Amino acid sequence: MHLALVTDAWYPQVNGVVRTLDTVTGLLRQDGHDITILSHEGFRTVPLPTYPEIRIALLPYRRLSRLLDEAAPQAIHIATEGPVGFAAWRYCRRRGYPFTTAYHTRFPEYVAARLPLTLAPTYRMVRGFHSSAVRTMVATPTLRSELQDRGFGNLVEWGRGVDVDLFRPRPQAERDFLGLKRPIWLYVGRVAVEKNIRAFLDLDLEGSKLVVGGGPQLEQLRRDYPDACFVGPKYGEDLARHYAAGDVFVFPSLTDTFGLVMLEALASGVPVAAFPVTGPLDVIADAPIGRLDRDLGAAARAALGIPAEACRAFALQRSWRRSADQFFSALAPFR
Repeated sequence: MHLALVTDAWYPQVNGVVRTLDTVTGLLRQDGHDITILSHEGFRTVPLPTYPEIRIALLPYRRLSRLLDEAAPQAIHIATEGPVGFAAWRYCRRRGYPFTTAYHTRFPEYVAARLPLTLAPTYRMVRGFHSSAVRTMVATPTLRSELQDRGFGNLVEWGRGVDVDLFRPRPQAERDFLGLKRPIWLYVGRVAVEKNIRAFLDLDLEGSKLVVGGGPQLEQLRRDYPDACFVGPKYGEDLARHYAAGDVFVFPSLTDTFGLVMLEALASGVPVAAFPVTGPLDVIADAPIGRLDRDLGAAARAALGIPAEACRAFALQRSWRRSADQFFSALAPFR
């Protein structure tokens, strides 16, 4: 099959959405499928307001339509609700082509965290975007139920996986490369307001707090929390080493639809502490690999000492192969 994947989230962005799309399309290519990825690359772009590290395409419809006509795909998947995604939505609607979408991020909550807007009008817009799709893919059963309650339809589950070869436990000597006092309480991800990182940094915990990642809040949080260790964004083997250095992975987000970083931490042998919200409820639930509590500090302290072997065994059951198969089966070919 020739698939056109349309996404506003792509390299050089580094986040769970990009890693998911890159990994899944890589596996589909190994299966012999042809994938055309259409992102903001090749378009005039402007910095995203309040998040200048991310650039968004400016008026992409005409060029995107030409690119899709030239590609002549057999199926179209629209991954995001940004300018490129909306251009593809308009293209499919005008030509009568079926398409699929995915609900990767809580766009209404992210907008509300940055602008004085209520959730209702943004949810109406997002619901209208996805309602035209043959299927909208969601990461977890909890998110599916939540979106159904908000009037979304045609929802199917598309799970996530983890690279267990890259993310793995390390010997203690390797884990101590940072020289930080233990226990090390770890956060990995975008350093942005919607990630609720202050809830982690405000916790009264013995040891060291380690923040791995970049984003618009990085310099402000460095100033506000001088006792925490901020190492910026890391990639590949270096990122995996930082995961394995942690004793507990603290996931403070209240808005993530999944939280791929939790699986990466578990594969590294690091238990998870989080709030009992969408994402952690599905990834962790009541499995003996972490703790969920409305008191994040209590969850973190309770997670300390959970065996690395249990975390690793759980992650080994979450394969990207299964994720890629789910994604492919949900597509809507029209040629």
